Amino acid sequence: MSPREPVSSLKVVEAPRASRLTAIARDGEGLLMTTDPTMTRIGQGVELHHHQGQREAARDLFAQIWDDIGGEQGDPLHVCVLAHSMADVQDDVHQELMWDLRALAAADLVTDERVAQAGVPLSVAGLYPSLHLNVSECYRKLGDFGRAREHLQQARAEIGALGDDEYGQLIRGGLERLAEQLGEAT
Repeated sequence: MSPREPVSSLKVVEAPRASRLTAIARDGEGLLMTTDPTMTRIGQGVELHHHQGQREAARDLFAQIWDDIGGEQGDPLHVCVLAHSMADVQDDVHQELMWDLRALAAADLVTDERVAQAGVPLSVAGLYPSLHLNVSECYRKLGDFGRAREHLQQARAEIGALGDDEYGQLIRGGLERLAEQLGEAT
C-alpha cells in the first residue's frame, strides 16, 4: 500500500509507504472538519495529489504553505504535517528523506493538546509509527539498510499507540512489507 495515500484510496505499490499523516488531512472521503486554516490548506494539497493526480500543483501549494508558516520555525504541528505531505510529492528520494526527517523532528515538538485543538484524530504517539516507517522506507531505497532497520524497529516499538482501525492496519501492513523487504521476521 502506498503509505502516502489517504486511507480511502489505497492501492498496492512496490514500496510500503504507509499512509503517513496524509490520513490526518482526510477522513474517509471528506476533509476533516477543522477550524485550522493551515490544516485545511494542507488537506487541499493532499487532495490535489492523491485524488486529482496533480503532483506538481500539490508541491507548489505545499511550498507556498511552507513559506507562509515560516518554514521550520512555524507551528510544529503544521511543520510536521506539511513536511510529511511534502515528502509525498518529491521525485528524488534524498529530498523525500529530508522532508520525512523534518516531519519526524517536528513531531517531537507537538503536544497532544495541540493535536486535539487542530481536530486531528490521533495522539502525538500515534504519529510516530508512520513517520518512522516512511523514514525507514527512504533509507531502504537509498540502500542504507542499517538505518532502515533502526527506524523499522522504532516504528514497531511505537505501533501500540495505534488502534485496530483502518489506519492502524494500514501502518501495520506497511511495517510487515518493509520488514520482508529488509529480510526481517515480522
